[in-house]
Amino acid sequence: MSEIAMTGPDRMVSVRKTFGIDSDLEVPAFAERDEHVPEVDDAYRFNPDVTLAILAGFSRNRRVMVQGLHGTGKSTHIEQVAARLNWPCARVNLDGHISRLDLVGRDTIALRDGLQVTEFQEGIVPWALQRPVALIFDEYDAGRPDVMFVIQRILERDGSFTLLDQNRVIHPHPAFRLFATSNTVGLGNLSGMYHGTQVLNHAQIDRWNIVATLNYLPPGEELAIVLARVPAKDNEKGRKLIAAMVAVANLTRSGFAAGDLSTLMSPRTVITWAENCEIFRNPALAFRLSFLNKCDEAERPIVAEYYQRCFGEELDESWMREAQAR
Repeated sequence: MSEIAMTGPDRMVSVRKTFGIDSDLEVPAFAERDEHVPEVDDAYRFNPDVTLAILAGFSRNRRVMVQGLHGTGKSTHIEQVAARLNWPCARVNLDGHISRLDLVGRDTIALRDGLQVTEFQEGIVPWALQRPVALIFDEYDAGRPDVMFVIQRILERDGSFTLLDQNRVIHPHPAFRLFATSNTVGLGNLSGMYHGTQVLNHAQIDRWNIVATLNYLPPGEELAIVLARVPAKDNEKGRKLIAAMVAVANLTRSGFAAGDLSTLMSPRTVITWAENCEIFRNPALAFRLSFLNKCDEAERPIVAEYYQRCFGEELDESWMREAQAR
């Protein structure tokens, strides 16, 4: 990280000009980029409420958690805000293999002047805490309990971090920021969709200053995102096709909410379906390969009916007969 970046933000940017949100707010940013700043995705579309929540985290040093169903772009939303502020980011996925030592650090053996010596190698938390970095914890509700208590130390805005092995106290850099994304709000796997999520300590959830919810977008906005990702479909025929795809996705979401389906199509899946249409040149085949084959066999006729409603044609009839025979 460059010395310039280590000093912190050095300019202010307009929220209206930078993010297209009707607000007079200005937020701190860096004039220069470094290797830790995410790449700008010009096609990304910002949710105004969630964007303002994330910007509050950057400008006012608030701890922000973005919660929502899979495929809504929670992590990407934070990264794209950071990209436009030139704010360095470090993203950590709290899967079951992340340990306390990964976050805090550990002793390692190094070779110095031909001799083996023991050195302490900092983990991601002390490294980020000492720098103007936005640390993002993905899948926050999947973290192990011993790992979550390590994170709890830095949830206070000015919370210091003690390295017991080093007898050293680390005070956060003024431009250190902390974010998290989760599929639940720490209440566990209530819907059955997110196996591996944990019931989180309420004292820890209480330390998050802002909890924003990122839901699926209205059909028109989702259509625009898919077209931005698959520009080959940005014509009259392609827009009609993508609109039908989004309609199918919305039916699966309604079916899931009503208890008819155990899975649903996320915007990510719709984009994958559109991309696969470019490969196979067959929306029905691409649909089966992108989503239908992921569904429970007993639920596939329901999903096929959704497809028929939106496209006005049946999926492969031989497949339907085979499914009904089962």
